[in-house]
Amino acid sequence: MGQAKVEITIGQIIFLGEGEPSWVSEQLDKILDRAESLLSLTPNNVITTVPGVNSAEHQEANLSGHNEIASKPLAIWLKEQGADTSQTFKFLATAIWLESKGQSRLTTRDVSTALSKANQKRLSNASECLNKNVTQGLCEKEGKQFFVTEEGKRKLGIN
Repeated sequence: MGQAKVEITIGQIIFLGEGEPSWVSEQLDKILDRAESLLSLTPNNVITTVPGVNSAEHQEANLSGHNEIASKPLAIWLKEQGADTSQTFKFLATAIWLESKGQSRLTTRDVSTALSKANQKRLSNASECLNKNVTQGLCEKEGKQFFVTEEGKRKLGIN
């Protein structure tokens, strides 16, 4: 029998289930039965900050209106950005390219998959690249996902 997969986010709680369809369905029912009580466990306004970084400067980047990025193949975009010099920079440039295509929240897997599909050299440790970008204030984590900040966008000269 095939595998089923579900991801559900309630407040700051993320449930990921993968397995036999009957098991996934049973687990999902349990989560949905407790959704209201789970939501009450999460604070209403969670602010994620990086120590030593002014969070007011680290707003989510809006890449709508940047069709010139989305229209380019990833390999060309990376070459134009000089993203072969640093894996951390390559990760950021790939994330910006993905966001320009309409993905507002990304995972390290999204970045790795995009590089693989574009026949680009893989990152040795995508999670480490993300953490370095977060430390510099160029990306912000949100649960198991992340987004590029305005500062990250400015690093590539995107206004």
